[in-house]
Order: sequence, then C-alpha cells, then structure tokens
Amino acid sequence: MVARVQIPKEAKRGQVIRVGLLIQHPMETGYRLDADGRKVAKNAIRSLACTYNGVEVFRAHMSPGIAANPFIQFPTVAEASGELEFTWVDDAGERGSAKESIAVT
Repeated sequence: MVARVQIPKEAKRGQVIRVGLLIQHPMETGYRLDADGRKVAKNAIRSLACTYNGVEVFRAHMSPGIAANPFIQFPTVAEASGELEFTWVDDAGERGSAKESIAVT
C-alpha cells in the first residue's frame, strides 16, 4: 500500500498543525460484483494509528463505508522535532506504514 503524508516541514513549538494521510487502498465493501458476477471479497482498512515521537496522537477504526483511497486529516500540537509514524491494517491482514519528519523551533 502506498501512502502520502502531508505535514508542514517546520513548525513553532506549541503550534497546532494539520496532519493529512492519503492511503491508496480499494476499501472493498464485500457487496461489489466482479465482471463474472462473483462478489469481491471485503477488504477495508480497519485500524489506523499515528504516533509522534513514539506517543500515540491519533487512532481511528474505519469501516468499508469509507471511500477508496481514504484521506484522513486531524490536528495535533507540534511539541518537538521528530517523526510522525502511521501504521494501519486491513481485513486481509496486510499492514502498511509511513513516516514523515517535522522540525520544531
């Protein structure tokens, strides 16, 4: 799974920043039929977590009602320079991750 992280490269300590994550994933509901009329297996991202320098700052439990290639956005406070790490798992058990660094002054 490919993901794209959107955070500012730099921020001031205490500044609220917007964090965005776009994950390329089909988010199959289990109700769609393929060209041969067979159901496409349900496969959606079910959990997503974000840690900032090892501390969890965001967690989401998702459902197949979310569109393909989900874009998740949330605020957090820039406390220190470091790394935001995103991890997720889907119904098929596949795991994905992405990282992005931020400099805090």
